Amino acid sequence: MRIVLYLLALILVLPTLVRLVLTVLRALLAPTGKPARAEAEGIPLRGELKRDPVCGTFVSTAVSVKKSVRGEVLHFCSAECRDKHDG
Repeated sequence: MRIVLYLLALILVLPTLVRLVLTVLRALLAPTGKPARAEAEGIPLRGELKRDPVCGTFVSTAVSVKKSVRGEVLHFCSAECRDKHDG
């Protein structure tokens, strides 16, 4: 009976231990100094976010498609949204 309990405990605990060891190994072996994916693709990670008035998507002012309407600069996520805008 004692052997069955030991085996049951091992079956329940072993996957958790393996996950813990793999997580630690991934953290230790992860490359450092590598730029974030967005930065590597040329997308700035900083900047003010504005809401696209057509679709409601938030877009960085650094990469937005801009349109001036009655002296106000509007920011769009794409040229399609800019062209849909009626203002």
